[in-house]
Order: sequence, then C-alpha cells, then structure tokens
Amino acid sequence: MRGLTGKVAVVTGGGNGIGRACCERFADEGMDVLVADLLEEPGAATVAEVEARGRRAAFVKVDTSKPDDNEVMIARAVQEFGGVDVLVTAAGISHLGYRSGDTSEQAAWRAERAGAGPAEQFAHHPLDDWQAVLDVNLTGTLLSMQSTVRRMLEQGRGGSIVTISSIAAKHPEPGAPAYGVSKAGVWMLTLHAAKMLVDEGIRVNSVGPGFIETNMTKLLREVPAAMAPFMGSIPMGRMGTPHEVAAAVVFLASDDASYFTGELLHPDGGYFTG
Repeated sequence: MRGLTGKVAVVTGGGNGIGRACCERFADEGMDVLVADLLEEPGAATVAEVEARGRRAAFVKVDTSKPDDNEVMIARAVQEFGGVDVLVTAAGISHLGYRSGDTSEQAAWRAERAGAGPAEQFAHHPLDDWQAVLDVNLTGTLLSMQSTVRRMLEQGRGGSIVTISSIAAKHPEPGAPAYGVSKAGVWMLTLHAAKMLVDEGIRVNSVGPGFIETNMTKLLREVPAAMAPFMGSIPMGRMGTPHEVAAAVVFLASDDASYFTGELLHPDGGYFTG
C-alpha cells in the first residue's frame, strides 16, 4: 500500500529506541533492514525483531562520525540486499561518552554539572564534549547521507532519506547547548539536501521528536522533580513512544509522502502549539 514492500532500509542507531522502532515498522511494511549501530548486542536484538516479522535483516557495526564506516555500511547493504532505498539517520548522542542504556554514565555526567548555573555551564562547556556531539549528530548524519546518496545515484531509481532532528532544533532547552545546535544543523542540512537532490528523485525529510521514552530520557524519567517542568510543556500530558515517532518516519519514507521533501514533522504531543 505504501510502496515499501520489497525495498531496503538502512537505519543508523538501529539498536535502540527510535532507531529500533523504525526497523520494526519497516519490517511490518515488508522491507528488509540493515541495522547499523555502534553497540553490537542491541543491534543483534533488533535484527532478531525484524526476522521475527518475516523479513531479512543484518547488523553492521558503525561509528557514523567516521567516513570509512559509512562506506562499509552501504557496501554491506548492497552485499546483503542488493541496494538501498531508504536511509534513516537515528544515531545520536547527548554528550561525550554517552552509551545508550548506560544510566550510570549519564548520572555521572549530570553530577559533574550539578550546582552550576546556566551561565557557568555555558562559560565552561568542554570543547571535547561539544565536538563529540557535533561529530556524531551532525557530521555523522552528513556522512551517512553522502554514502547513501552516492549509491542511490548509481542505482538511478531515487530514494528517500529521513533524518532525525528534535524539538531542540527550534527551542533551546536548559543544559549543554551542543545537542540543540547539532539538531538545528541536521534540520538545515535536510533543507539543503532536499533542494540539491530533488532532480535525482531523492526525497529528504526530517522528523523532530519531542520528549520520547527512550534510553536517552530514562534517567530524567526516574526523577519526578526533574520531569515536572518537561511534562508541563506537553499539552497531551505524556511522553511519546518510539513507535509513534517511527510512524512519522515510515510515512515520510513511503509513497504516501511522494509530494514531501524538505519537511520537518514534529511528533511532540502538541509542544509547539503555542
């Protein structure tokens, strides 16, 4: 129905959260999936989920901030499935040293910044933290897109790319600025790519989730006092789920969105209503 059956999706950050949900939804649509992630165990679990839905899947270990890793990723998609039709760039970090699911590491990172006011946090934001977040979230997105586009141009049948941005791309939240800046960059990169690739039949869109129940927000969800301000900003009164985000991704990747390019959809529970 959506024109996705029999096609191939590559999903970076496919081992957890939004990335895994996208892999599962693509499998439900009849697609084969290359799961690309830095973490092998979660990646293997996603492969098992896709295969349980009756579709083919493979895992490739990828650091999206490295050009060679992205080339290996697309080569693996060609080797396993014959090509690539859809790319989703869900790989992302919130700070240097972030590992999805490692709440002890996240707690240590937050503890280091406890007690410092916003001005102090900004004035002393570590350059290595800033660079690491931009390397993965923004440069990694660019590199994944470039490797994919080169293959799509060789194939000559167009394709669809969906980047993962954030409400943080449009609304600065308290805390380290690198994440919001990186996601704003992803949004602008999406616009540039959409205009530059449209004549080749490659559509490029973005999904900017609100507060979603993922490993990145797990520690925050465990502290009611910290959660209260965030929940108060969501008119629907709850956090979203990865599969609600994946539904938007699948729509943009599909023929149902054939007249969409350069768009940013926000599954955010009404965060931007006013």
